[in-house]
Amino acid sequence: MTNHGLPTQDTLVRFGNREQAAFFSTLRKRVDGYFKENKISRHADARMVSKTVILLLAYVLPFIALLVFTLPIWGQMIMWAIMGLAMAGNGMSVMHDANHGAYSSSSTWNRWIGYSVNLLGGTVHNWNLQHNVLHHTYTNIAGKDNDIEGAFSMRFDPHQEHKNFHKHQWYYAFAFYSILTLYWGLAKDFVQFAKYNKEGVNRQTTKEKRITLFKMILIKMAYFAIIIGLPIAVGGLSVGVVIVGFLIMEVISGLILSLVFQLAHVVEGPEFPLPKANGEMENSWAVHQLHTTANFSYGRKFINWYVGGLNHQIEHHLFPGICHVHYNAIAPIVKETAEEFGHPYYEHKTFMLALKSHVRMLKKFGVPPLDEIMG
Repeated sequence: MTNHGLPTQDTLVRFGNREQAAFFSTLRKRVDGYFKENKISRHADARMVSKTVILLLAYVLPFIALLVFTLPIWGQMIMWAIMGLAMAGNGMSVMHDANHGAYSSSSTWNRWIGYSVNLLGGTVHNWNLQHNVLHHTYTNIAGKDNDIEGAFSMRFDPHQEHKNFHKHQWYYAFAFYSILTLYWGLAKDFVQFAKYNKEGVNRQTTKEKRITLFKMILIKMAYFAIIIGLPIAVGGLSVGVVIVGFLIMEVISGLILSLVFQLAHVVEGPEFPLPKANGEMENSWAVHQLHTTANFSYGRKFINWYVGGLNHQIEHHLFPGICHVHYNAIAPIVKETAEEFGHPYYEHKTFMLALKSHVRMLKKFGVPPLDEIMG
């Protein structure tokens, strides 16, 4: 992204506005009250544990079937497709909650369950920096939130430099979405590792960085050796068929993961605010989350189950340390409190309405800014 005076990772961005502090303090008391009154934990319960088992088995069992059984090619493709669905489900539910420290009150359990990100071909270190640190702190702030940086091919915010081909992005966007996990597994972690080292986002010592890089290489080698090598070496499957199946898995998982994220931030409603010249944001951190995030498909049981509560992105951004199985219950509290204090609460009633809104935003950001049109 060309800077054009926009904040960078070196820019100190601060969330002030003490007048808005009452909102979050009130909301926290009410949410804490919900858990105390119902005598339940903020972490995983039986629903979350059963979901974890189902999603992990949905990933592992089809893979075992590929190794053990002699399946027709169409049967093999179905196994890979199921694995793709399970990959996305695991990414949105299991590893996501664990790496936010929301799965368990035990940091050890969270750490080990969080390693399930390796099933997507990713690594924990970079994910934590990009998502937990940058995205959750600087949501939808150009130059700071790497999750809305569309690189060269996409334009996800009005402050990003416009290219002529962006006017077609609402056509080709979904093709790029589908390669998310493949790119993640092959190159993204290494690109980010170098980027975060250069920008100072990665605060590790030189020795720690070398160890992290070594682990990253080993994880990637192990992932591809297992996911591609074993079906060929142990299952006796042809190289071509395995590659096609692997790509089907990656396309399904990448498309789902990308879409779910985009429907929370790059839709009509959420804003893309910039800091003032002194680095101060207009709103407090909590109110900023309300202005930059949207929910979708409230009350839709299957979507809520499968996407790990990420259709409740507002609740997730305000309370990332709460397991997502509780979001449906605390959502009315958050909405009522936001409305009481005069703050927005953006939501789309269904998945399709959110998807249509996202496409409209892709079209909108594909149009050159007015100053470029005026010359």
